[in-house]
Amino acid sequence: MITAAQMRAARALLGIDQQTLADLADVSLPTIQRMEASQGNVRGIVDTLMKVVQAFDQAGLVLIGENTPSQGMGRGVRFKLADEARAAGPPGAGARRKKEG
Repeated sequence: MITAAQMRAARALLGIDQQTLADLADVSLPTIQRMEASQGNVRGIVDTLMKVVQAFDQAGLVLIGENTPSQGMGRGVRFKLADEARAAGPPGAGARRKKEG
């Protein structure tokens, strides 16, 4: 499965907009917009999901599933373990604490 957050992050890594992803995956722009606006796992027609995943693959990205080890080389982004992420607080909280203190 691919999540909406993964789609947005993958596009950001590639430096492409939604229209470019739609073109690469041979799907419509509203389809990409709908997929990225969803919560959690992207739902849709399996063929469409596979086209998007394949477009990312052909662009050189690997989508890492939950609890899946990273196999490739190079840089990437993934969440910390859930307990570590909760302890760190919401994004930007550390910067706000420094500023306020």
